[in-house]
Amino acid sequence: MTQPDPSTVPIGRFAPSPTGPLHFGSLVAAVGSYLLARQGGGRWMLRMEDLDPPRVVPGAADEMLALLEQLGFAWDGEVIYQSHRYERYRQVIETLRQRGLLYDCSCTRKEILASAPHPGEEGPVYPGTCRNGPVGVRAQLAVRLKVPGRTVCFTDGVYGPLEQHLLSAVGDFALRRADGLFAYQLAVVVDDIDSGVNQVVRGADLLSSTPRQIYLYSCLGESPPHYYHLPLALGGDGEKMSKRHGRDVVIDAGNGPAAIWQALAFLGQQPPTDLASANGAELLAWGVGHFQVERIPLENRAMKID
Repeated sequence: MTQPDPSTVPIGRFAPSPTGPLHFGSLVAAVGSYLLARQGGGRWMLRMEDLDPPRVVPGAADEMLALLEQLGFAWDGEVIYQSHRYERYRQVIETLRQRGLLYDCSCTRKEILASAPHPGEEGPVYPGTCRNGPVGVRAQLAVRLKVPGRTVCFTDGVYGPLEQHLLSAVGDFALRRADGLFAYQLAVVVDDIDSGVNQVVRGADLLSSTPRQIYLYSCLGESPPHYYHLPLALGGDGEKMSKRHGRDVVIDAGNGPAAIWQALAFLGQQPPTDLASANGAELLAWGVGHFQVERIPLENRAMKID
């Protein structure tokens, strides 16, 4: 597949899930995506990934948007909500089904665990049990995309050349879950295509999802964006920082500017110490002028928010 033209004006985005307050790990992605887009004179968009209603915290999206604005982030266009785009996802699934690329799957997770030949990077590799039609008795069916027996290769802006053999690493993957909810892999690709996104900056935990998304781009006749995966901020337990780490990692108007300074330092950008007390807009302006991808470290690191 053709790699995106690096000479084009970047269109980036930040796509948090409104499952709680903004935390430091998400702030790192916001800072990295914002600076790379703005440094290239491009657009920076916001999308709320609220695909899974039971996990969405009421009011979290509005609070996050208000905080980002307070901290000096300025986005282009209207905020996109995945929960408003279900009909679009249905249309794409129907198009892929008409082309013979999808099939219904009755397998439960327990059955997949029992039948998978070996574990993959994100759980059991789906062995293609239902490729020729559902074999189980479960009434609720997932929808899976057939993957080819080939290797997907791409070059990440931070981690360099990478590859994954889809069939052996993950197998046919779901675009719609058995409970009727659309899968992240589908929504993120469709949203980025429709928004014209050509630069995706996000956490390294999504590196293993990227080959699936690149293959889906090819199924839809589109070129993928250029990817930059950032190292993960870890909590004190060594796990990816998230809302489960409690108030200690939450960003608010009080600690937000200092957290932006810390995010710049976490990304290897060496912000001046005399900017440690600057406001968010000043720090982001410094970052736009000085951000260097080459300085981004590859290793995940534990962080403590002051």
